[in-house]
Amino acid sequence: MEYIHLQNNAMQQTFEVEVRGPLAEQQPAHIEEYLKKYGTFIGEKKRVLIDYSFFLKGEGIAERTRDIRLRATNGVPEIIVKLGAWGGMDSKEELSVLTTKGRFDTLVKIFATLGYTRGMLCVRNSRVYTYRATEFAIVEVPDHSYYYETEKIVPTILDVPRTHEEIRQLCKEMGLSIFSNEDYFAYVEKLNKDVNVIFDFAHYTDGYFHTTFGI
Repeated sequence: MEYIHLQNNAMQQTFEVEVRGPLAEQQPAHIEEYLKKYGTFIGEKKRVLIDYSFFLKGEGIAERTRDIRLRATNGVPEIIVKLGAWGGMDSKEELSVLTTKGRFDTLVKIFATLGYTRGMLCVRNSRVYTYRATEFAIVEVPDHSYYYETEKIVPTILDVPRTHEEIRQLCKEMGLSIFSNEDYFAYVEKLNKDVNVIFDFAHYTDGYFHTTFGI
């Protein structure tokens, strides 16, 4: 899948160009060996997230125009909202607020009070590198599959087409295929069926995420 979203910060707006694709059985090890040799290791990301977007009325997977999530990366909770069409080549505005460790359960209760009571609970583990000025993540869906994500930040929308093509060429040189919209949506649906779990606040017990995931 290929898409672009707009990031907002206090100083300026920047654009993030991102491309995703599948990794077959042996590819994660081969790609990581290549990145270790030619790139720079940034670190690992252990992530737990609740994606509420699947249960927004009239939206779902392919039709969504809002991406509303709670997530914790390496134990740090975050509210993250992306505005804009999902999939293909789009412009998205990303809004993010970090909180302190140990507050994920509080965020879950706040969201439930605001009416966000159901979402897809997902676990993702990533090993992140930089390679040719591009961030490259090998993402593990535990006990299921792998995919990759590449992303690059550019200062203006005029830089997007060129950067998009640079990333596509980079993936081609590395022998990687890129998700089409249809293939990516099908993959997400398979993850929802096979490994992701429906979170329903009606069955939530206080402190669940701290006890289960340490967040």
